Amino acid sequence: MSDKADKAAPQTPAHRLVRYGEDRGLSLTEKIGHSLRRLQYRSFLHGLRLRGRFPLKLLAAPPDLWPGDPAVGRALMEGRLEYMGISITTHGVRFSAIHAPTAWLEWLHSFRWLRDLAAEADHKRGAAFVEPLVQRWLGEYAKFDELAWRADVLGERLMQWMTHAPYILSAEDHVYRSSVLNALARQGRHLVQTAEKTPEGLARIKATAGLMINGMLLPGGEARAHKGAQALERALDLFILADGGVASRCPEEQLEILKLLLTVRSVVMERKAEEPAGLTRAIDRLVPSLRGVVLGDSHLSAVHGGGLADKHVLEHALKLSGVTAKPLKNGIYSGFQRLEGGRSVVVLDAGPPPPGRVSQTAHAGTLAFEFSDGLNRVVVNCGGGRGTALALIPDLQQVLRASAAHSTLIIDDTNSTRIRDDGTLGKGVGEVIAVRQESDEGVLVDAVHDGYVRRFGFQHRRRLYLAGDGMDFRGEDRLVPSKRRGLSLRGPQDVPFDIRFHLGLGIEATATADNQGALLKLPGGTVWQFKARGASLAIAPSLWIDAEGRRRKTEQIVLSGQAPAAGAVVNWSFKRSAKQ
Repeated sequence: MSDKADKAAPQTPAHRLVRYGEDRGLSLTEKIGHSLRRLQYRSFLHGLRLRGRFPLKLLAAPPDLWPGDPAVGRALMEGRLEYMGISITTHGVRFSAIHAPTAWLEWLHSFRWLRDLAAEADHKRGAAFVEPLVQRWLGEYAKFDELAWRADVLGERLMQWMTHAPYILSAEDHVYRSSVLNALARQGRHLVQTAEKTPEGLARIKATAGLMINGMLLPGGEARAHKGAQALERALDLFILADGGVASRCPEEQLEILKLLLTVRSVVMERKAEEPAGLTRAIDRLVPSLRGVVLGDSHLSAVHGGGLADKHVLEHALKLSGVTAKPLKNGIYSGFQRLEGGRSVVVLDAGPPPPGRVSQTAHAGTLAFEFSDGLNRVVVNCGGGRGTALALIPDLQQVLRASAAHSTLIIDDTNSTRIRDDGTLGKGVGEVIAVRQESDEGVLVDAVHDGYVRRFGFQHRRRLYLAGDGMDFRGEDRLVPSKRRGLSLRGPQDVPFDIRFHLGLGIEATATADNQGALLKLPGGTVWQFKARGASLAIAPSLWIDAEGRRRKTEQIVLSGQAPAAGAVVNWSFKRSAKQ
């Protein structure tokens, strides 16, 4: 890299991010406990515990803050439940007889589709369709069911039923209305016992948020509301990091949590109650961290199981938060580094993968980056998306989680962190060290990870520099022999490596005559010149998952080489044409 890049100053202290938790999920004791609780929840005694005062009304029905999908709403009004490419007719439907993947059934039983219906139909039209379905659902799921009554699904369902109460409680049939209100109370009582037994993370936050809202909106629910508020604060403190990132390192989950907390806050305001300090603190931390992983197209960076997310929902959430803090640039705890200059933005994943218990959708893409020029993504990761049809294609999900699906260096086509058969991440990257330097001239980030040390004897060191005007973005990738090289399983022979730069949608790549560079033409005509030194260059097919979760054909630049025992160095650069 240039002297100009090396002189960026001042330098922040180096920070080490260490991965904790190589567990494989639940222990045998935890599995036994889970099985015993399932038996308990099906018991007659548990049914007695759920008895209590019959509420006669809701204390309020706050509006839903989040827009639904009118297309899904239209399908519902036409008699079809459509999600993730699967369509089920509602005529004569038996919910318990539906055979569909778990992700689809979670959507069904959470009643998240009420939001979509509300985007298409008013209360009168919508209620005529929804109330018979709710009545049918109550007839089948009055008692515990492992999925339909799972704490996170139940918590979300309670929030949907209560914020869309006009769609499910408009009937003059007092028996039906009483059954719905009693179900709200019984399911809330069940959440009291199960919310904090839910796995940590987004699922527990959904459960505890649902418990709090349930207690606040039903007469006699004060104790549930208090318990829910305390449990929610504990769940947030456990999962949200000091700089606003989350333990799963998935920006899309961050957005989902922010939306949940803003929903809770709206209910608190509706009831004229005091906002819990932990709720305010979590929102204040989440917003700058989320802004830090937004690229120039106003979409989130696609990392660790998250897709681009709907930018309009993201913008709405950030505005509703009322937090005006600037984007987080140096994610000391979350592990993301943001480089900005002119109209260019780079987001670097400079942290280890998340702990095993929250890594089921995480990616093995350490030191990968995404790079945008204005509204165009120039370099991307192939992406993913938790709430798309991709969730129904396990093989493709595994491909998208691999290191090769990210814009980073890969040795011998091997993931930097192992992806186990059960979906969790295993051994690999355990430590990432990052140093950031900033000046008026530009930003330099120097980071190194140890994911290939044990298997190949090399650390991967990546240095990225973005000039202040955003027209010069360059990097250096090094394979550095480790002092722990004796652990290498490969021995002294050369090892093959590839550095991949997956290109954004619509970018036309043309290799230069010397095969050491490429011209990249962006939609709209902007041209970037890519050059490389220290490896051979090829342009190959790739794919990208867009904001709607669709697979799109794209290209990638691949730099390939062989690393001897002494290591290897590859320099590369992107420069925007000054003629534009």
